[in-house]
Amino acid sequence: ITQHIGAYDVQLEDGHHVVFIDTPGHEAFTAMRARGAQVTDVVVLVVAADDGVMPQTKEAIDHSRAAKVPMVVAINKIDKPNANPEKVKKDLAEYGLVPEQWGGNTLFAEISAKQKIRIKELLELILLQAEVLELKANPDKPARGIIIEAKLDKGRGPVATVLVQEGTLKTGDTFIAGSHYGRVRAMLDDKGQKIEEARPSTPVEVVGFTDVPEAGETYIVVSDERMAKQISFYRQEKIREKELSKLSKVSLEELYEKIKKGEVKELNVIIKADVQGSIEAMKEALGKLSTEAVKVTILHEAVGGITETDVNLALASNAIIIGFNVRPGPKAQALAEQERVDIRTYSVIYDAINDIKKALEGLLEPTYKEHILGRAQVIQLFNIHKVGTVAGSLVLDGKVVRGSHARLLRDNVVI
Repeated sequence: ITQHIGAYDVQLEDGHHVVFIDTPGHEAFTAMRARGAQVTDVVVLVVAADDGVMPQTKEAIDHSRAAKVPMVVAINKIDKPNANPEKVKKDLAEYGLVPEQWGGNTLFAEISAKQKIRIKELLELILLQAEVLELKANPDKPARGIIIEAKLDKGRGPVATVLVQEGTLKTGDTFIAGSHYGRVRAMLDDKGQKIEEARPSTPVEVVGFTDVPEAGETYIVVSDERMAKQISFYRQEKIREKELSKLSKVSLEELYEKIKKGEVKELNVIIKADVQGSIEAMKEALGKLSTEAVKVTILHEAVGGITETDVNLALASNAIIIGFNVRPGPKAQALAEQERVDIRTYSVIYDAINDIKKALEGLLEPTYKEHILGRAQVIQLFNIHKVGTVAGSLVLDGKVVRGSHARLLRDNVVI
């Protein structure tokens, strides 16, 4: 499994090229979307024929849908004795990815990467999807693209992998990427060969940045270095101001104000609960709350505690997280506080619905927030006659105070 994002150019026998961006797992996907990087034209969702649909598969589907990118499904490992591609198709059909053979509009390929079975067919499906989408780019203009990955190289200084999306990038071009600028000193293709120019859909490693840019930034070639410098300084100044004011994310308290100002047209919600039934009930009730001013959209829903991935997705799509009988883990809590993501936890569905309704109408009263004093882990249980069960526990952080209230969590779910 790759630990960073790579981009590879594959040439087919008929001369066509397909460029693959390799994203490790689903979390990198979130972070890239968080920076507004709509990098891909087609998402290839890889599902193992012996594993079937996993929680991260569902997350990947949610991310692709949120980025509005069409999907091609590759069912891998069909050479394994316990492979069951039909079950995978059935499971995916429940998430709205219905195979064409079943009357749907999702392209499926059954492959084995190890045995190299039907890899060609998969590539043909990708090209077919590309033809349907009529993807075109103009090579005869200054280049624009997206930064996929960036690093500080010992010998060459700041280096970034850039995917050219339109125009042609040439050695010597002056460019601006986010709040940084530079001049293309050298370009290497995905095989490490030096090249002089890169046309649309070509991934190249560019040397010549003044500083390491952010992944997901837009990369634009400009005619004048002085202009590039000015824009760069202006953007850096803006970033500094933003850091100082630390713009708040959407939260239920300020929702009504933002609706009135026209800043918010849609309230994105992520639902996490202890059981599937609660999720269904919440979805149905929240679906009815959409008004003309604001649409309530359920971005992602799953059973289990609130994780860092949920917070990242909320950050990416400016969403609020509703936890029903579940709590965020320590890391997720810390990340949410740092990034100011609004996490609401409830034990009564009606309260959750009511809060959102009141927030939309601007009537939300001050909320009672849980103030966590400390966390302890139960190490061993002792049963004492007439006293009951005693939990021998180890304090992990904070403190345990006599007389204070406690909640028992297992896997971040309230027991």
